[in-house]
Amino acid sequence: MPDRPNVVFIMTDQWRGDCLGCYGHPVVETPHLDQLALQGTRFTQAYTATPSCIAARAGLFTGMCQRNHGRVGYRDGVPWNYEHTLAGEMAAGGYHTQAVGKMHVHPARNLMGFHNVVLHDGYLHFERKAHKNYDLVDDYMPWLRQKVGGDADMILHGLNCNSWVARPWPYHEEVHPTTYVTTMAIDFLRRRDPTKPFFLFVSYHRPHPPLDPPQAYFDQYIDQEFPPVPMGDWADQQAQMKGVDGSYGLGFMGERQLHRARAAYYAQLTHIDHQVGRLIEYLLEHDVLKDTMFVFTSDHGELLGDHNLFRKVLPYDGSARIPLIVTPPANWQCKRGSVSSAVVELRDIMPTILDACGVEIPDTVDGQSLLPLARGEQVEWREYLHGEHSAGTLSNHWITDGKHKYIWFSQTGREQFFDLANDPQELHDRIDDADFEPQIQRCRQWLIEELTGREEGYTDGQRLITGRPVKQVLDAAAAQQAVRGP
Repeated sequence: MPDRPNVVFIMTDQWRGDCLGCYGHPVVETPHLDQLALQGTRFTQAYTATPSCIAARAGLFTGMCQRNHGRVGYRDGVPWNYEHTLAGEMAAGGYHTQAVGKMHVHPARNLMGFHNVVLHDGYLHFERKAHKNYDLVDDYMPWLRQKVGGDADMILHGLNCNSWVARPWPYHEEVHPTTYVTTMAIDFLRRRDPTKPFFLFVSYHRPHPPLDPPQAYFDQYIDQEFPPVPMGDWADQQAQMKGVDGSYGLGFMGERQLHRARAAYYAQLTHIDHQVGRLIEYLLEHDVLKDTMFVFTSDHGELLGDHNLFRKVLPYDGSARIPLIVTPPANWQCKRGSVSSAVVELRDIMPTILDACGVEIPDTVDGQSLLPLARGEQVEWREYLHGEHSAGTLSNHWITDGKHKYIWFSQTGREQFFDLANDPQELHDRIDDADFEPQIQRCRQWLIEELTGREEGYTDGQRLITGRPVKQVLDAAAAQQAVRGP
């Protein structure tokens, strides 16, 4: 079926929803991704319902909400035995499927329906401890040693995989993990089956730390002036010292260190953008660009100092809001350069791609195809989104309709409410503002409805119950996967 589009699905790790030129960032330069946005649809209220690597990817690969895929926190080592996956359905639908880069599933070599995976999950402590030979679960490391020799390692520079210390990459740019992923993606395009359309999942580990961009990209940003980080009037001034979950200290970060971290983070983004440009150029040279659909997103964001917070897991937009661009093939007659403010989530990507490719959407999928929104059609869409993440004392649940956000911390009972329409940086907590009481009550009721029947016992159907034990993986979902088997 030559009229079926090829699909290049570009995934990143920890890319904030506001950090692209086309999203209005005053500093970050992303010309190639901006061009994709001009040719497609940019979603301004895209979220990840569970903002950390594993749980977010479960929603992405299955099209399920977190209640059904069962991963509501961060926990390594739990098998992935889902009946229907994005890649599996694409392969069954006649596509040649390939993944390159980060998967973060278990076991690490689980193909998740792809015909082949070239794997680089980054520096994962769980896998390092589980395998005496890390090469068994990583394809990048043996390639790197082959290229530079000796005891080359991705952390030779001494930066931890969650560190906010920043410095340039110690080797040549061509062997940086970001460049490697693009190189391997191009290699697949060289040797793909020409009788089938292809589905290529290009999954970059960066801008997730370590913050080690190539020197040229670091130099591009280090001397620039950045806008001040958002600092809510509710922010904990000791949060830097406690870390994101209170269990480890990041240490005091002065203004100079924060500036270097932001410079390195922005540099990682531009490096990825230029590699996307490299991939597009290859598609153009081999005359398949016009037949190719692009999807670009991230698994979650990065707080990057907002409100004295770092990393992800928390419900604030720096952590939970993500970029999302859907660009149809050039030979499709459709609306270009459109913007949608509908509340969308990672679960919507699987049905979108299947819909575009004429592949049946399984009944297990909770998400909705984004194509009607991209076409500007009037469609019935979700009224709100429920997000959550288990994180010790900071375990949280939240509701957003794109204009407001209600947050409930399940272990302390603390509530917050933000007027996103007028306060997009979440600077002012309105939970005690009588003017917003109707909206607060409505969001609280939505959350009660979402949590009714949950095994943790967060509600009796009438009220939210504080202090219930949290789980990273729901027992019911784990049991279903165990029945299916590997």
